[in-house]
Amino acid sequence: MSSPTKNTAPAAPAADPARPSHFIRQAIEHDLDQGTYAGRHWGGEPGDGPSHAAGVPDPAKVRTRFPPEPNGYLHIGHAKSIWLNFSLAEEYGGVCHLRFDDTNPEKEEQEYVDSIRDTVRWLGWDHHFADDPARPGVQQPHEYFASDYFDFMYRAAEYLIEAGHAYVDEQTPEQMRANRGDFGTPGVNSPFRDRSPADNLARFREMRDGKHPDGAMVLRAKIDMASPNINMRDPAIYRIRRATHHRTGDKWCIYPMYTYAHPIEDALEQITHSICTLEFEDQRPFYDWVLERLAETTTLPDGRVVGGLLHTPPPRQYEFARLNVGHVITSKRKLRQLVQEGHVSGWDDPRMPTLAGLRRRGFTPESLKLFAERSGVTKTSNAWTDYAALDAALRETLDPVAPRAMAVLEPLKLIITNWAEVFGSDDHLEPCHAPVHPHHPEMGQRQFNMGRQVWIERTDYEETPPKGFFRLFPGNKVRLKYAYVIECTGATKDAAGNIDSVTARLVPDTKSGTPGADSVKVKGVITWVGAADGLPATVNLYDRLFTEEQPDAGGRDFLTVINPNSLSTVHAIVEPSLATAQPEDRFQFERHGFFVADRRTHQAGAKLVFNRIAGLKDSWSK
Repeated sequence: MSSPTKNTAPAAPAADPARPSHFIRQAIEHDLDQGTYAGRHWGGEPGDGPSHAAGVPDPAKVRTRFPPEPNGYLHIGHAKSIWLNFSLAEEYGGVCHLRFDDTNPEKEEQEYVDSIRDTVRWLGWDHHFADDPARPGVQQPHEYFASDYFDFMYRAAEYLIEAGHAYVDEQTPEQMRANRGDFGTPGVNSPFRDRSPADNLARFREMRDGKHPDGAMVLRAKIDMASPNINMRDPAIYRIRRATHHRTGDKWCIYPMYTYAHPIEDALEQITHSICTLEFEDQRPFYDWVLERLAETTTLPDGRVVGGLLHTPPPRQYEFARLNVGHVITSKRKLRQLVQEGHVSGWDDPRMPTLAGLRRRGFTPESLKLFAERSGVTKTSNAWTDYAALDAALRETLDPVAPRAMAVLEPLKLIITNWAEVFGSDDHLEPCHAPVHPHHPEMGQRQFNMGRQVWIERTDYEETPPKGFFRLFPGNKVRLKYAYVIECTGATKDAAGNIDSVTARLVPDTKSGTPGADSVKVKGVITWVGAADGLPATVNLYDRLFTEEQPDAGGRDFLTVINPNSLSTVHAIVEPSLATAQPEDRFQFERHGFFVADRRTHQAGAKLVFNRIAGLKDSWSK
């Protein structure tokens, strides 16, 4: 018999192959039609780009990148960026780079790098071993770090200074903030803005050599302090920051700002389409400014010719609306606060919207890809997606492949009083069976036993039932699923008046699958687990972490709307087929929903721990 814990059924149906058109796909197709990036070469000098070779033809016509900062775990919003960047590159025969934007050493750790790498791989995008532009036909992993380019970024900053495009500002942070102006007031030039390139270069080298304290000065781009786009009012491009970097150690005490590093990384990696979320739209002019300045050739007053550091067609930045999901927080700072203050058990707590948390909760890569695809690619910034859509994507992808099992989450003992009368002994065990999956007979059958005592759900018995209740109450008949029809005769109570067991009589010759199965008509069918071979299990019932759709709307303290019922743990009884379930095996517990064996605490055959992923239907509104 095939193991019910393995998905041997056909794969879940993929998303509609007719890809919906959107503005980024249209831009890619236009560039391919026009040959925008055809025949380009890796620019720069040896050591500048990821290929470590200059002037080499690039065979990939489409290059995208997914550039997370390793300062936390990836969350549900990143799933959309991962899907968009990797799937577009794959669709058009290109490659996507996994790039760690590690320009802020104070908040970055190797743990986050490892988590990001593991998560992208789990989603099915193994940042492909793909073409090495320097060596056609040779494969290399497309994984990069911003820190790989720190030497080039520094050299580029010196060029900007020499060419008169950057200066060292020694104002205090408060003075720079005040002189920046606002949307209605132009900024004020720094008193250090007109120093000579030579003076600025000397000062910048002093910053590099650690001769000034943190925060004493910054290197700023010289653009326009009266620009209506505040991001173009001489933005900072380097700051002094004494912090040990997780890859470069203490080599540097100055670090580039992300907005300066980003376009350089894209250019050196020959990215064609730099896909960002909408909050970077106002940064695009600076992105273009950096690339334009570094492509210029400038003759200095002393006759030296500098510049031309980037020669190939530059990448173009495109912005799409980020994925906003109801009842979810995606701020890394706030997610870190939840972890550090103990509101959750860690970054991979199954209630967290991190991809590690969703994985432990039981969501599949297929469900997250389907969810991301259905969310669309638009410029609409205020759109919110109902959390129910995430659960729906899970059900749609998991229902066709998930093995079935029975579990009793609120166990109440049911005693068959005429068991010995029917079978000749109270110790008799009647074998029963059920399909592993109702629509895939090739997945086999699961076996379990019915005896004199079985476990049922506490909610399946009512002493005085309400109208429309068709389960157990005195005098009513129901079918134990895959087994016999029984007639309820009553219940026993403890000293406090609480029901501690239900009694019933078995109706002979009514076993499922036999000729007499239809001899007695019943309106109710209930699930059960035999007392003789049922297994104890811990079941975690997870729900949404926040009670409000937008937990931090209007500046509200999101901690005040944490759902007190986001986790409840029950001691359940499950059928024996689950004894061999392995961590991350997923099931549909009949009647209850979809569950997964916890990837951290579950131990096959020893300690059974299951997490509820989603119910069979959305019940949140109720």
